[in-house]
Amino acid sequence: MAKVTTGTGDTGYTSLLGDARVPKYDPRPDTFGTVDEATSALGLGRALTHDEKARTVILAMQRDLYVLMAELATPPEHLDAVGMRITPEHVARLEAVENELKAEVEIPNKFIVPGDSPDGAALDLARTIIRRAERMTAKLLHDGVIANGETVRYLNRLSDVVFILARYLEAKQGGGSTRARV
Repeated sequence: MAKVTTGTGDTGYTSLLGDARVPKYDPRPDTFGTVDEATSALGLGRALTHDEKARTVILAMQRDLYVLMAELATPPEHLDAVGMRITPEHVARLEAVENELKAEVEIPNKFIVPGDSPDGAALDLARTIIRRAERMTAKLLHDGVIANGETVRYLNRLSDVVFILARYLEAKQGGGSTRARV
């Protein structure tokens, strides 16, 4: 049985992949913790939807986010040993999903008020968490803590795909009527 409680974090420090320990409020665990929040919010959307295509797309995104979390949790000297990185291929897969979904649903040129369906609302929540993770990852990149710009590109595309996927689900359920007038 997996050991859940280790007690090693009781003093406010956590381990990165390798032997480094940092404060729990360090930018790295703060960022991969935010990615973890996004993964859970996507899981809520997956649990709420009955659309098999959406469930498959969301699960693939969640798996990619575990790769991203591992990359963010790995100091540069251990990246080769861990071997998990977000690549241009991850971004290209998202772009293909985006194009496929856009061919199936019209995206309005207006602000969307979330909440037309439970699964769409969950994805809108996930999207906002992904955007926060993107900002935090960009800071890590700009500060030289990480070197892989594909991480930011991936999160940027991911938020777009999640937005479109929410509209796709709402349209399939006859929703999509709540648009803000600006």
